[in-house]
Amino acid sequence: MPTTREYHSLAQVRDALQGRLDRDAVPGLFGRFDWFDLLHRHCLADVPVRVVMSEDNGAQAWLFLLEHESRRLSALANWYSFDWSPLFTGDPDAAQRAHLLDTLSRHLLRSASQIDLYPVESSVELLASLRRTGWFALSRPMGGRHILPIAGRDFATYWASRPGRLRTLVRRRARANRYDLSISDRLTDDLWRDYVDVHGRSWKEAEPGLNFLRALVQQESEAGTLRLGFAREAEGNRGRAVATQLWTVENGVALIHKLSHDRAHDAGSPGTLLSHAMFAQAIDGDRVATIDYGTGDNPYKSDWMEERVPLHRIDAFNPRHASNWLPAARTAISALVG
Repeated sequence: MPTTREYHSLAQVRDALQGRLDRDAVPGLFGRFDWFDLLHRHCLADVPVRVVMSEDNGAQAWLFLLEHESRRLSALANWYSFDWSPLFTGDPDAAQRAHLLDTLSRHLLRSASQIDLYPVESSVELLASLRRTGWFALSRPMGGRHILPIAGRDFATYWASRPGRLRTLVRRRARANRYDLSISDRLTDDLWRDYVDVHGRSWKEAEPGLNFLRALVQQESEAGTLRLGFAREAEGNRGRAVATQLWTVENGVALIHKLSHDRAHDAGSPGTLLSHAMFAQAIDGDRVATIDYGTGDNPYKSDWMEERVPLHRIDAFNPRHASNWLPAARTAISALVG
């Protein structure tokens, strides 16, 4: 029979994992312990964690959750997360995965009133488990991620397939030669100052996650996966940065985490020119198989990407709590009408 454990401290989780969700064991950033640790420490520290694990015959299933008031749980995720999902170690097959998830779902049913999970790319497995174990659970489409499968192309072949208006824009802006472009795989204090400077001129309000981004950039710089791009004025302010992009490249996948640009330079399109250089580096330099533009259906992404992966939100209500009946009904109606 599977055993279940709960953890209310990520330090305890780190000790219990014994490296099972470290970089050398998990190919993708969003399934690693360090990702959850950074995210909670810098963005979500005011919300307690509740991490649950079930284990059976050497295989484990983990749910990284946040515990809110009124016995509500949510995914340990925010706008920086491209995906959230249950994490498995020990390579369980489909039947064992279902068994481990059912154990966790039943465990949570004894103490939690509601669960909301987003962003979830593949909701079928977890949704089925919640329903089997007594939860009233629904899954709704909510946004998506834009993906570019390279399919063996070089950059020139990829670029020739882009919309004509985008190719024309890049050609004309590049001809003006107003910006110097650079891509760094190691962080320095000077580069971070440039990044913060551009970031401060990009938005009406300062983003609360700069400390998180700084920690992520440092972590990925040390791992050699960082790609930090800049467009700088070629003349005028002695090379002042006016656009920046934060990417990571690992195991054949490039992740586009953050784009910022000085809106005073919109007419010169430095961000578009920088994107052109970043895509070229990822495809011809790093030879990635996939580029992932992250969450959000911003219209400009369709110019660069070729596929959209739907994301889902799972809402689960404990029917033993009468206070859940009305919000459950409203959520069901909302799911029906889209």
